[in-house]
Amino acid sequence: MKIPANGFTHAGKFHADDVFATALLQILRPDIKITRGFVVPDDFDGIVYDIGFGMFDHHQEPREYRANGVPYAAFGLLWRVLGPGLVGERQARLIDENFIQPLDLNDNTGEQNSLCDAIGFFNPVWDSKEDQDACFFKAVAVAKQILEHQIESANAVNRADEKVQQAYQNSRDGIVVLPCYLPWKNGLYKTDALFVVYPSQRGGYSAQCVTDYKTRRSKVPFPPAWGGQPEEILREKSGLALKFCHPSRFLVTAETKEDAIEACRRALRAAGRPVSAQ
Repeated sequence: MKIPANGFTHAGKFHADDVFATALLQILRPDIKITRGFVVPDDFDGIVYDIGFGMFDHHQEPREYRANGVPYAAFGLLWRVLGPGLVGERQARLIDENFIQPLDLNDNTGEQNSLCDAIGFFNPVWDSKEDQDACFFKAVAVAKQILEHQIESANAVNRADEKVQQAYQNSRDGIVVLPCYLPWKNGLYKTDALFVVYPSQRGGYSAQCVTDYKTRRSKVPFPPAWGGQPEEILREKSGLALKFCHPSRFLVTAETKEDAIEACRRALRAAGRPVSAQ
């Protein structure tokens, strides 16, 4: 879809929905001119959203709903059309599920959402003489930064997927060893991977448990005796050069790659899982 030079949305109090919708249009066409008003001019030539009962409005019946029952608002309607071209179909769906749907739900039902509240604080207070449009575009500037980083992160995941898949193909016992830190959750979603080992930004190596996509819990957590222990005790209990184990037992850090891998192997044994001979 080609973004026209002009856009029109509603005036008055603004919300995260119209703010993020505007940010999306600005990302795709930085020179777009956005006009706010209470009635769409009959001769308006451009894209109309969150007003006007058109393709990108959600105030008319019948409403549009996602398969999971979450109703669309203007941001979601725009993202459905424009998002895949920015980040690909899979990442567009994930961004919709994890980021946009809560905003759409807030706009349609009033369900509490902290980001929506934060955007709402940009509205002038009742006795302010601030220009409402100026406040709106201040909020859009913030939303644009957030959305740009979302898009950048999604495309970074896309670039990493091939390397993650290659490491997964070479894994043993469900332990995936990455050549460097990569965003791996997308690539290992719904696989039988159990742990991911990668170089730590703090030096040494990290080993992290893969979360079950249904329960959202670690498939195989590290042993209970390791969690939250001081380094000296952790080394004594594990018999490895470990530096840290998170109290929730989903992450350990080690001095070497070998120690990080062995920590995963010992977690497997402690859970009664099979471990191949080295």
